[in-house]
Amino acid sequence: MQSKFALMGWSVGGALCLSLLTACQKAPPAPEPVRAVKLLTLGANAGSQMLEFSADVRARVESVLSFRVAGKLSTRPVELGQRVAAGAVLAQLDPLDYQAQAQAASAQLTAAQTARDVAEADYTRYQNLFAQGFISAAELERREASLKAARAQWQQAQAQQTVLGNQSQYTRLLADGAGVVTAIEAQPGQVLAAGQPVLRLALDGARDVVFAVGEDRLRDLRLGAEVSVTPWGQEKTWSARVRDVAAQADPVTRTFLIKAELAAGHGLPLGATATVRLKPTTQATASALRLPTSALRQEGGKTWVWVLDATQMTVQPQEVSLGAVQGNEVEVQSGLQPGQEVVATGVHVLTAGQKVTRYQTRP
Repeated sequence: MQSKFALMGWSVGGALCLSLLTACQKAPPAPEPVRAVKLLTLGANAGSQMLEFSADVRARVESVLSFRVAGKLSTRPVELGQRVAAGAVLAQLDPLDYQAQAQAASAQLTAAQTARDVAEADYTRYQNLFAQGFISAAELERREASLKAARAQWQQAQAQQTVLGNQSQYTRLLADGAGVVTAIEAQPGQVLAAGQPVLRLALDGARDVVFAVGEDRLRDLRLGAEVSVTPWGQEKTWSARVRDVAAQADPVTRTFLIKAELAAGHGLPLGATATVRLKPTTQATASALRLPTSALRQEGGKTWVWVLDATQMTVQPQEVSLGAVQGNEVEVQSGLQPGQEVVATGVHVLTAGQKVTRYQTRP
């Protein structure tokens, strides 16, 4: 009986140990989920790619106006955005000092004219005396020299009066033509130096769209190239033609400023924002492969994308080399071929060899 009870004990203990060992083992890993991914096919629209740039509308001629003389700014009757006519008074300096100088110059001119008249009368009288033999030729020459000096002083006084009279008029800043005030750079009561900017005036006439491009896009923006301009929030498109390309890059942004002349009748206000589109003229640019930035994954200092293996319906990582960025897209220089399918979004949740399905938009 004892052996029988011992055998039963051993059986119960072995079963208990076996159950404990089974409970301590880890559960098998769950299979990778099959994810639905958005895919894009490279090269499908390569020939119709358009270069896009952000631009704004500016006047062809925008003048920075300033006084020719120094002084205290007494009044400035115009405000930012105000339309002005040609010859309108834009600003006024305190003219008292210049008016006093003009009056002094006028008095000096009167004195010089009187001295000239006296010298002319003396010279005429001495000429008669010399003809009668009462004076020597040397005395007549001295009177002639005095007359020339008086005439020179009179001419100098004339010129001085003209200069000071002009300076008195320069205390009024006038509009060179009809236009719109686009910037105010001085306030009444401010003491200004000669040539210090007071305001900017955009003259009526031709309008340009102005935008900046990188060095790699200059080859597509030659003089005379036609671009399309779409104002912000509008669907209508206007045509423009490149008329000016900056010869030097901006020292800060390292971009080149481009000006394109808008066609007549556009009606776009100054400062309006717009999108400029240009179809690439070079075959290399037109056929470049592009990817959205959401399809890129950075790892180990390299850039990767997920490429679909359509036969196995799995994704595999592929290293790529990138080029210029245009908006939310980037140019792919190497690593991919036209026709390949690449995952467009959600690249951070995928693993190599993972099973995927094509994402279907719900109706």
